[in-house]
Amino acid sequence: MYENFGQFIDNKWHKSKDSYQVINPSTEEILGSASKASEEQVQQAIQSAAKGFVTWKNTQAWERSNKIRKIADLIRKRKDEIAKWISLEVGKPFLQAQAEAIASADIFEWNAEETKRIYGQTVESRFKDTRVIINYEPVGIVAGLVPWNFPCILASRKISTALGAGCSIVCKPDVITPGSVMILIDIIKEVGLPDGAVNMLSGDPAGIAQQLINSDIIKKISITGSTRVGKLILKQAADKVQRVTMELSGHSPFIVHADADVEKAVNMAILAKYRNTGQVCISPSRFYIHESKKDDFTKSYVEKTQKLKIGPGINKDTDLGPITTEKRINEIEELVRLTEKEGAKILCGGKRSAKFNKGYFYEPTVFDNVGDNFTITQTEPFGPLSPIMSFKSFEDVIKRANNHPNGLAAYVCTSSMNVAHETSEALETGMVAINTPVIPTAETPFGGIKQSGYGREGGSMAIKDYLNIKYTHLGLKG
Repeated sequence: MYENFGQFIDNKWHKSKDSYQVINPSTEEILGSASKASEEQVQQAIQSAAKGFVTWKNTQAWERSNKIRKIADLIRKRKDEIAKWISLEVGKPFLQAQAEAIASADIFEWNAEETKRIYGQTVESRFKDTRVIINYEPVGIVAGLVPWNFPCILASRKISTALGAGCSIVCKPDVITPGSVMILIDIIKEVGLPDGAVNMLSGDPAGIAQQLINSDIIKKISITGSTRVGKLILKQAADKVQRVTMELSGHSPFIVHADADVEKAVNMAILAKYRNTGQVCISPSRFYIHESKKDDFTKSYVEKTQKLKIGPGINKDTDLGPITTEKRINEIEELVRLTEKEGAKILCGGKRSAKFNKGYFYEPTVFDNVGDNFTITQTEPFGPLSPIMSFKSFEDVIKRANNHPNGLAAYVCTSSMNVAHETSEALETGMVAINTPVIPTAETPFGGIKQSGYGREGGSMAIKDYLNIKYTHLGLKG
């Protein structure tokens, strides 16, 4: 599957001496062998990006915009091809993978428009014979570190924003999902960007990242990943004073107030929780249900959870695909055992699916009798695990929801506009979804606070993270 790709440098695919195997999580079979970048190829990609930056930053905004928009158009034409790669590598249900491809096109389209809207500013000078001008310039060469759970969307965010700002980029996909990013890069290749504007390296994650961060040429790091990895990269980037955008781990509270419509809340929870089998940084992972609604919510949530169809992601009728890696399913099994040991009651699931002899399939699991001090309420489960708890008052649930080092996203169900605003304002998170399971869109700022990182991807604010501010004080008389 990977023979047509390799390392993307100077607008061409290059083979490597070494390779690594990519596993299909639905079958545990080998999808193929992907090219593994050598240290020399990493340096070649950096030098390519340096040359590409000189050309691309001097390309006029409207021309850059047209190129980026063409990428969006091509992604839409080839969405099924992209979806197939995502389904095979991630295990994501095909319709969700197709939606990821479409969302990726939206991101490129959005940043094509933002490219033309990098507005400067003129400030009234305090001196009669001078003018104060503020404008933005591209930060330079970007390293984009992409995780495996949404490979196409997250690569698209980093690449399109960098291109919109006038930066060149070296993109590194995860070894779990190289093909999903390679097909995106191949689409970008069709558009005919200047050599070196976009480069891609596949292989040893830590080794490639280390070389990129150690380079004096790389001026910005954009990472989506765990808080643990984010902290390591931030420490390394500090030595070079590199600009860093970090979207890190979450542990999202899902709050159902006393005035909420229970069935609407349940439907919202099902959609938000089980997207990509719960392997989502913004997936609801702590369910706080008002004590007057907890029994009704739990009963309905369990019933609908048990109706979800588990199967290979490539099947179009699948609701819940496999866990993406053997490591993750082992960690989920251990967390389930620990949660039960700590005193929780399993209402459904709690084991690997008996329907399959192969594949990393795990039954969606709902817990009751969960305490705030349980491991599952402190550690991001990153899987189809739902711990349900009750609360008595507004003050009670806000205190408990905020009592966590992460602050990425939160969900709220209520029929009151007053309660909706008060809850949103009280929650210590970067994003809040009220009466909707939808958070990420191309036009909105995605990111968190506290140990969930800083900076934003998406929306009109994201491109500013790829730009330097320049202030010029201009005297009118020479």
